[in-house]
Amino acid sequence: MTYARLAEDPFAAVDDALAGRAGGVAAATSGSTGAPREVLVPASAIRASATLTAERLGGEAAWLLALPATRIGGAMVVARAALAGAPLVTMPAGPFTASSFADATARLPEGRRHVSLVPTQVRRLLADPEGRDALAAYDAVLVGGAALPERDAPANLVRTYGMSETSGGCVYDGRPLDGVGVRLEADGRILLAGPTLAAGYADGDDAAFETRDGVRWFRTSDVGELREDGRLRVLGRADHVINTGGVKVHPQRVELALERAGATAAAVVGVPDPEWGERVVAVVEGPVDDAALAAALEGLPSYERPKRIVRASVPRTAGGKIDRPAARGLASEEDR
Repeated sequence: MTYARLAEDPFAAVDDALAGRAGGVAAATSGSTGAPREVLVPASAIRASATLTAERLGGEAAWLLALPATRIGGAMVVARAALAGAPLVTMPAGPFTASSFADATARLPEGRRHVSLVPTQVRRLLADPEGRDALAAYDAVLVGGAALPERDAPANLVRTYGMSETSGGCVYDGRPLDGVGVRLEADGRILLAGPTLAAGYADGDDAAFETRDGVRWFRTSDVGELREDGRLRVLGRADHVINTGGVKVHPQRVELALERAGATAAAVVGVPDPEWGERVVAVVEGPVDDAALAAALEGLPSYERPKRIVRASVPRTAGGKIDRPAARGLASEEDR
């Protein structure tokens, strides 16, 4: 059976998948490491993800669609509402603002409310009184796609980890959904398994999916660690790791330290260095003073501390993620 493409008509694609007229949906990846690929997400994985999410969040709820439905994050919001027979309100077209979010929130019925956002949207809402009030009206605010400093986290925020290949988020606040497996390879690479896994890719190259001891796993592009309480901490993409003097530095750890110090945003990158191979440089956004940054970095190993801090706006992709090539360009410009 064919897969309905989200890029053509996401609402019809989700409806066809859930009604059995299509085998599932074909969802485009972000293309952050090359040309975007289409992931084949079967209807069974969509249903499993929606069911497990409802169980983890304590029940069904009305949903606000604030993400593009042409991507898996938005498509899963549509699917969750449809499977639960719950109300779905869609944000209007145009720029995302605190006012438009508040207006859309007001159109949701009374009772349980859920929304899925990216960190950039959360930051904009928290910076606006109207946005903060609207955000507080939700029982659960799912946030995935990038790190969000703990100091910015409202009580109803749920940090999610996942991707198109896992039907969106499958690890909530560091703990996998029921039935989802998490394991780490020796180098920290994260592997995921369970009923939410995609069937493969439209181009037929499914090398990232492998079966071990009868269990099918997806080998992600991310590295992580398991904390003492068993929760998964995602350290970032494997190809973002900085190798300085033979020691590996995970940018996200340093970025979070800088943001905890008061930076609006931070991007940590490696720039070529004749002696160390790469040296750590941070692009820092926001009116945070040097003393606060230095104090925050004191708790990190010396090799993780940026050798230089560039004051500039952190460049981002259309999806709100840090544009690391552009950030690296900013960091390198200072050396010229």
